[in-house]
This record gives sequence, structure tokens and C-alpha cells, in this order.
Amino acid sequence: MNGSHATLNEIMSELSTVETENKVILCVPYTMLDVKSNDVVQIGAQDVSTHERGAYTGEVSAAMLAEVGVKYVIVGHSERRMYHDETNDIVRAKAQMALENGITPIICVGETMEEKRSGKTFDIITSGVRESVPEDVHGDIIIAYEPRWAIGAGITPDSEEIAEAHGAIADTLSYMGLGGTPILYGASVNAGNVAGIVAIKNVSGVLVGGASLKPGEFVPIIETVK
Repeated sequence: MNGSHATLNEIMSELSTVETENKVILCVPYTMLDVKSNDVVQIGAQDVSTHERGAYTGEVSAAMLAEVGVKYVIVGHSERRMYHDETNDIVRAKAQMALENGITPIICVGETMEEKRSGKTFDIITSGVRESVPEDVHGDIIIAYEPRWAIGAGITPDSEEIAEAHGAIADTLSYMGLGGTPILYGASVNAGNVAGIVAIKNVSGVLVGGASLKPGEFVPIIETVK
């Protein structure tokens, strides 16, 4: 819940001249979804309703997102799980609605500090994948691993921790018949650590948080990733 049309236009202008072969997806608040994609940037939403249509005041359906040209949507972000008590079942329903409307869901999973200290990391992230991904996937999906204990704390897990988590997610996806699904890493990503992160096996890209609000920090991240 940051930014304005003015700041978004500034970011889009800065990104329009970036030379990259990467896919760049900017997930913005609903009120900014009228911003047009360009050759570098695709526009996505930050959330979607579990409901198809009806008297659900304040909700925004996947069909509504598709109508304005949205191609991607984040579901199950750590903040939605933390502040809105979203469960894997809710996340799966949202992902299903996105897929049914031709939108690629970016499905987030990750463990809290309490879960990490209790040795539940792999149980949480693998069950998160199994239970948050719709059973019959028709279309593309993206998984994002968010170690919730590191977000906003300026902490980055070491390479071994990231590799183990992404390996567990990749193995789970393969078991589900979804091998090759992109897996993003997202927690305290910056220009200084992104090259090392994307070099880790099974890391397909990054989900950038606060740094994406500042072109001076975001552009170097994009340009560093090869």
C-alpha cells in the first residue's frame, strides 16, 4: 500500500530504458492497474478474490483483473497470510480463480521465525506448495519462497538455507507433475546480494519488496540478474 500514479509513472519511465532479457513483472495496487505494460514491464495485481462474482463488497474478481489486461497476480503473500489470516486453502482458491481467467498466479509460501526455530521449515514450505497449488493446473504458475522471518528484518538466509528450501520446493513440484515451474526467492533482495541469490540452484528469479519502490535500487537489481 505504497506509491501513487506519479511515482509509478516515474518507475515505469525509468524501467522503459532498461536493457534486460529478464521478465519484469510489477504488481501494483488495484487503483494503478490502468498503467500500460511496455516492452520491459508487465503489470500484475497484488491480490484477487476467492469469489467469481456476487455481493462481496470491496472484493475484486479475477475476471475483473483480466478485463483490464492483468496477466499476473500475487496470492498468499506473507503479509496476506500474516495480517489477513489467509490459509493454504484460501490461497489455492485464489490461484484457481486466477488460472480460470487466464492469469498466472504467483503463489507465495514460507515459514515464520517460530516455525523455523521449531524445525518446521520444510514441513511448512512443502505443505504450502501441496495445499496452495490447485490440483488440476491448466496454465502457468509461479512459486515464490518467502522466508517470513527474514522479511523486513534486513536478514538474508545464507546460500545453503536458500538452496535447501528451493530444492525442497522443486522436489515437491516435480512430485506433483509440475517440474520446471519457476521458483522465485523473496526476502531482503537488493543489488548487492541478488547475483549470488540467482546463482543458487532452483532459484529462477526474485520477488523484490521495498527496493522495487525506488528506481535507483530496483534498476540495478534487474541489470545485475543475468
